[in-house]
Amino acid sequence: MKGNEKLEVKRDILWRVYLSYILVVVACVAIFGKAVYIQQVEGKYWRSMSDSLHQKINEIEAERGTIYSEDGQMLSTSIPQFDIYMDFRVAPLREKNGQRFRDNLDSLSYCLATLFGDQSQGEYKTLLKQGYRDNSSYFLIKKKISFREYEQLRKFPLFRLGRYKSGLIANERTIRLNPYQMLAFRTIGLARDSNKVGLELAYDSVLKGRNGKQWVRSIAGGVTVPVDDTYEIEPETGKDIVSTIDVFIQEVTENALMKMMQKNEAEHGCAIVLEVKTGKIKAIANLGKRSNGSYWEDFNYAITPSEPGSTFKLATMLALLEDKKVSLNQTVNLEGGTWKIAGQTVYDSEKHGRTDVTIQKAFELSSNVGMAKLAAAYYAATPGAFISHLKKMRMDTVTGIDLKGEKPPVIYKPGGRFWGPTTLPWMAFGYNLAVSPLQTAMLYNAVANGGKMMRPYLVSAIKEEGVLLREIKPVVLDEKICSDQTLRQLKTCLEGVCTAGTATELFKNTPYSVAGKTGTALVADNNRGYADKIYQSSFAGYFPADNPQYTCIVVIKNKPHAAVFYGGSVAGPVFKEISDRLYSTYVRQSGNNQAAPVKKDSTAFTYTGMKQDISFIASTLGLPYRDSAGRTDEWINIYGKDATVVMNKKPVQRGTMPQLKGMGLKDVVYLCENMGLKINVKGKGKVTQQSVQAGQVVAPGQLINIELN
Repeated sequence: MKGNEKLEVKRDILWRVYLSYILVVVACVAIFGKAVYIQQVEGKYWRSMSDSLHQKINEIEAERGTIYSEDGQMLSTSIPQFDIYMDFRVAPLREKNGQRFRDNLDSLSYCLATLFGDQSQGEYKTLLKQGYRDNSSYFLIKKKISFREYEQLRKFPLFRLGRYKSGLIANERTIRLNPYQMLAFRTIGLARDSNKVGLELAYDSVLKGRNGKQWVRSIAGGVTVPVDDTYEIEPETGKDIVSTIDVFIQEVTENALMKMMQKNEAEHGCAIVLEVKTGKIKAIANLGKRSNGSYWEDFNYAITPSEPGSTFKLATMLALLEDKKVSLNQTVNLEGGTWKIAGQTVYDSEKHGRTDVTIQKAFELSSNVGMAKLAAAYYAATPGAFISHLKKMRMDTVTGIDLKGEKPPVIYKPGGRFWGPTTLPWMAFGYNLAVSPLQTAMLYNAVANGGKMMRPYLVSAIKEEGVLLREIKPVVLDEKICSDQTLRQLKTCLEGVCTAGTATELFKNTPYSVAGKTGTALVADNNRGYADKIYQSSFAGYFPADNPQYTCIVVIKNKPHAAVFYGGSVAGPVFKEISDRLYSTYVRQSGNNQAAPVKKDSTAFTYTGMKQDISFIASTLGLPYRDSAGRTDEWINIYGKDATVVMNKKPVQRGTMPQLKGMGLKDVVYLCENMGLKINVKGKGKVTQQSVQAGQVVAPGQLINIELN
């Protein structure tokens, strides 16, 4: 009995074991079958579902258009920049236990170390081995490399095999570059998404183009890579704009302003150069002092209103003369330089002790008393007539320059809350109102232009791949701001300032005539008022006075208690340096002003060029010469006097910077490009300066700045 019971128990246990085994086998078969079904039948569906979770369409930013100067120089452009990664999972790298990777590791490490110079060959080797061991799919090699570096990198061992055999991944993006850095920086502007200013902001819709769309795949670390090289929507490059800025004039203007700013430790300043006939802005410099004492283009002071001071007296004279209230020979009593009205005192900036002088002389002396007395005498009963003239001169509205952020002027109106018995007299010499330096320049330019007021502007054309799409022509705001008679009298006054007035010393030895006006204004220092004695110095005018080509204004806000602050001593020298350079470079050479007759020059001369060119010229002209140069394809220096020419060999070694001084542009371009160098040229004529001195080691692709006289 007991034996039968044991047998039954054993059978019961075996039955349960067999059943469990059968159930496990059935489950495994079901799981395997389901896996096969999912893979073979539903595989395409689930793979597409996976891709949809890890793939998305990214917007690809279009390449931004370039901003050019009028003389064809790039002022702001987009350049490519690359982040370099490696995908160590690609099959060719791991075949035969990584044979291809190991064979190229040493040479690739050496090339990377040589190109970037930030790590040694051994450090790059360790880095690459680490990425290979980790089987990384997106291993960082280097960020923010240039296009030139990327082009070299693509030729390196392993990488030259291409993306799918080497694992090389290059993520391209564009950055905005201002090749001339500070030059007109605030006016050209920034192109950051959160902070666009200047032309970058004003012409953003033209420059930005149309963004494209591309499928990308998300990988580890939230990084995305393109699925392939095709686009859903191809990005469309932005249009180019051609500004009115002339790089040479801008550089002259900025350098002249910078020198005075540093010398006088001024707070901020601006200088503008206009082309008289068109209103084109050829240069606009804005410099502000930073906390470390250096200067930078930090703000556009040229379009920001402030009390103009004595340069505004031109507007007062225009109103008086146009209404025939006065004549230039009429006298006015300057009261020795002080005059009381309504309990307030008007002071002349200099104690001259004069009493009765002609109105022209009062203007030449920049007398605040003279202008205030005349305005009070003739417009106190009808101040609206004076304000009407300011409106006619567009002093009550913005200039309309093609920049965003131009602030409106401040002109008080009769009957307003800020109008009082002293408002009009103080307005007559540039106080109790605020206008921008550009508005003042526009008025002076109208006088220079025969009374025709032009709208100042900064962009003259829009192009696409060099093809002109739209030409922006000059705009006349007012055909005649005053009568011809008034205009002649105003010109007489402005020229008198430079020959017998406050600017006499500045221009007494210039070979050309200047018409202009000095200005000195005591300005408030925020909440401290006028206690710190901060003066704003200015000079506005045009040249040559007998045939105006350029109008220029310089406005500088000095530091508190500055020892030198008069307009003729601070802003005037800046104006003169600009006018001297432009006259000698453009005006005299273009024949706009008659130059002195050319005399025969018997001084010694030097020149540099290719021997075959020099020999050909000498033979053609029948000039005798002595030759010690050697082959005809060598570079030579020549020197001599009168008709005697001596040729000497000019040594040129590859990898060493040659002496460029004395060479013409054609020869410089030929020589430097044969050495693989890039050049940036300023000016015309022969080379006078080079950024890398002769004898220094140079490398292909290096940028060399040269200046021509």
